[in-house]
Amino acid sequence: MAARNRRNKRRGADWETELRDELRSAGMDVERLRLTGKDDEGDLVIRRGDGTFLVIEAKNAKFEPGTFVSEAERERANFAQHRGLDPASVDSVVIVRRRGASWRRAYVLSTVERYFELEADR
Repeated sequence: MAARNRRNKRRGADWETELRDELRSAGMDVERLRLTGKDDEGDLVIRRGDGTFLVIEAKNAKFEPGTFVSEAERERANFAQHRGLDPASVDSVVIVRRRGASWRRAYVLSTVERYFELEADR
Protein backbone atom coordinates (compact mmCIF):
# COMPACT_ATOMS: atom_id res chain seq x y z
CA MET A 1 0.00 0.00 0.00
CA ALA A 2 2.76 2.46 0.91
CA ALA A 3 4.54 1.89 -2.39
CA ARG A 4 1.34 2.65 -4.31
CA ASN A 5 0.79 5.85 -2.31
CA ARG A 6 4.35 6.99 -3.07
CA ARG A 7 3.85 6.17 -6.76
CA ASN A 8 0.58 8.15 -6.86
CA LYS A 9 2.20 11.14 -5.10
CA ARG A 10 5.06 11.01 -7.61
CA ARG A 11 2.60 10.97 -10.53
CA GLY A 12 0.79 13.95 -9.03
CA ALA A 13 4.04 15.87 -8.58
CA ASP A 14 5.11 14.99 -12.14
CA TRP A 15 1.76 16.34 -13.45
CA GLU A 16 2.24 19.62 -11.53
CA THR A 17 5.73 19.99 -12.98
CA GLU A 18 4.60 19.18 -16.53
CA LEU A 19 1.70 21.62 -16.27
CA ARG A 20 3.94 24.39 -14.88
CA ASP A 21 6.55 23.90 -17.60
CA GLU A 22 4.00 23.78 -20.42
CA LEU A 23 2.16 26.88 -19.16
CA ARG A 24 5.50 28.69 -18.99
CA SER A 25 6.31 27.64 -22.54
CA ALA A 26 2.92 29.10 -23.54
CA GLY A 27 4.07 32.46 -22.12
CA MET A 28 2.39 32.45 -18.72
CA ASP A 29 4.01 33.71 -15.52
CA VAL A 30 3.45 30.61 -13.39
CA GLU A 31 5.08 29.37 -10.19
CA ARG A 32 4.67 26.30 -8.04
CA LEU A 33 3.26 26.75 -4.53
CA ARG A 34 4.68 24.56 -1.77
CA LEU A 35 2.61 25.02 1.39
CA THR A 36 0.82 21.90 2.61
CA GLY A 37 -1.63 21.05 5.36
CA LYS A 38 -4.76 22.90 6.38
CA ASP A 39 -3.38 26.22 5.07
CA ASP A 40 -2.49 24.86 1.63
CA GLU A 41 -2.65 27.47 -1.15
CA GLY A 42 -2.94 25.25 -4.23
CA ASP A 43 -0.34 23.76 -6.53
CA LEU A 44 0.43 26.54 -9.01
CA VAL A 45 -0.27 30.24 -9.34
CA ILE A 46 -0.39 32.36 -12.48
CA ARG A 47 0.36 36.07 -12.12
CA ARG A 48 -1.71 37.95 -14.64
CA GLY A 49 -0.65 41.23 -16.22
CA ASP A 50 -3.58 43.06 -14.61
CA GLY A 51 -2.35 42.33 -11.06
CA THR A 52 -4.71 39.41 -10.42
CA PHE A 53 -3.82 35.82 -9.71
CA LEU A 54 -5.13 32.41 -10.77
CA VAL A 55 -4.56 29.64 -8.22
CA ILE A 56 -4.50 26.19 -9.81
CA GLU A 57 -5.21 22.92 -8.06
CA ALA A 58 -3.67 20.26 -10.33
CA LYS A 59 -5.16 16.77 -10.09
CA ASN A 60 -3.97 13.48 -11.52
CA ALA A 61 -6.54 11.35 -9.71
CA LYS A 62 -9.98 9.78 -9.87
CA PHE A 63 -12.43 12.42 -11.13
CA GLU A 64 -14.23 13.97 -8.12
CA PRO A 65 -15.33 17.43 -9.31
CA GLY A 66 -17.20 18.56 -6.18
CA THR A 67 -14.35 17.65 -3.88
CA PHE A 68 -11.76 19.19 -6.21
CA VAL A 69 -13.59 22.52 -6.63
CA SER A 70 -14.23 22.84 -2.87
CA GLU A 71 -10.51 22.29 -2.23
CA ALA A 72 -9.56 24.89 -4.86
CA GLU A 73 -11.92 27.46 -3.31
CA ARG A 74 -10.40 26.94 0.17
CA GLU A 75 -6.90 27.24 -1.25
CA ARG A 76 -7.80 30.41 -3.16
CA ALA A 77 -8.95 31.98 0.11
CA ASN A 78 -5.74 30.85 1.88
CA PHE A 79 -3.58 32.30 -0.90
CA ALA A 80 -5.33 35.69 -0.68
CA GLN A 81 -5.32 35.76 3.13
CA HIS A 82 -1.63 34.84 3.51
CA ARG A 83 -0.66 37.68 1.18
CA GLY A 84 -3.14 40.29 2.39
CA LEU A 85 -4.80 40.38 -1.04
CA ASP A 86 -8.36 41.32 -1.85
CA PRO A 87 -10.04 37.92 -2.44
CA ALA A 88 -11.66 39.42 -5.56
CA SER A 89 -8.18 39.63 -7.14
CA VAL A 90 -7.65 35.86 -6.86
CA ASP A 91 -9.44 33.25 -8.97
CA SER A 92 -9.11 29.50 -8.78
CA VAL A 93 -9.58 26.52 -11.06
CA VAL A 94 -8.89 22.82 -10.94
CA ILE A 95 -6.99 21.30 -13.84
CA VAL A 96 -7.54 17.55 -14.03
CA ARG A 97 -5.24 15.43 -16.11
CA ARG A 98 -7.03 13.59 -18.88
CA ARG A 99 -5.71 10.08 -19.34
CA GLY A 100 -4.06 9.50 -22.70
CA ALA A 101 -4.29 13.15 -23.78
CA SER A 102 -1.87 16.05 -23.91
CA TRP A 103 -1.81 18.65 -21.15
CA ARG A 104 -3.79 20.97 -23.45
CA ARG A 105 -6.71 18.50 -23.35
CA ALA A 106 -6.90 18.40 -19.52
CA TYR A 107 -10.18 19.40 -17.90
CA VAL A 108 -10.60 22.79 -16.24
CA LEU A 109 -13.17 22.92 -13.43
CA SER A 110 -14.77 25.89 -11.74
CA THR A 111 -18.29 26.91 -10.76
CA VAL A 112 -20.79 28.95 -12.74
CA GLU A 113 -20.70 31.53 -9.94
CA ARG A 114 -16.91 31.96 -10.11
CA TYR A 115 -16.60 31.66 -13.90
CA PHE A 116 -19.21 34.36 -14.60
CA GLU A 117 -18.18 36.44 -11.57
CA LEU A 118 -21.66 36.29 -10.04
CA GLU A 119 -22.44 37.35 -6.52
CA ALA A 120 -22.08 34.51 -4.02
CA ASP A 121 -25.23 32.46 -3.58
CA ARG A 122 -26.49 32.75 -0.06
